[in-house]
Amino acid sequence: MEEMTACCGLACDHCPTFLATQADDDAARAETVALYEKKFGFKLKPEDINCDGCLSVGGKLIGYCKACEIRKCCLEKKITTCAKCEEQPCDKLKRFHDFSPDAKAGFDALVMGLG
Repeated sequence: MEEMTACCGLACDHCPTFLATQADDDAARAETVALYEKKFGFKLKPEDINCDGCLSVGGKLIGYCKACEIRKCCLEKKITTCAKCEEQPCDKLKRFHDFSPDAKAGFDALVMGLG
């Protein structure tokens, strides 16, 4: 599988939602529901676990990716990652990175790779 990174720096190709979707694996979807409830307190159902990656247009997206302001901003600016944005790191990105250290680490690696 090709490496895929979300706008914020999350590694889609390591995301359990993305992996379960690409494999069309219902058992993996159920495991992901349990993981997200334990880790984040999310109340999801296995049928909610469907995502083709945040850069997909017209593809499947999990609920929080559909509503993601960071994703929306990148699509509007026609950029694939916040690391390419002249205004980064913005408040939206900072708030998300406070919530997701994994996204922050991925984002920092992207910025270093572009620099």
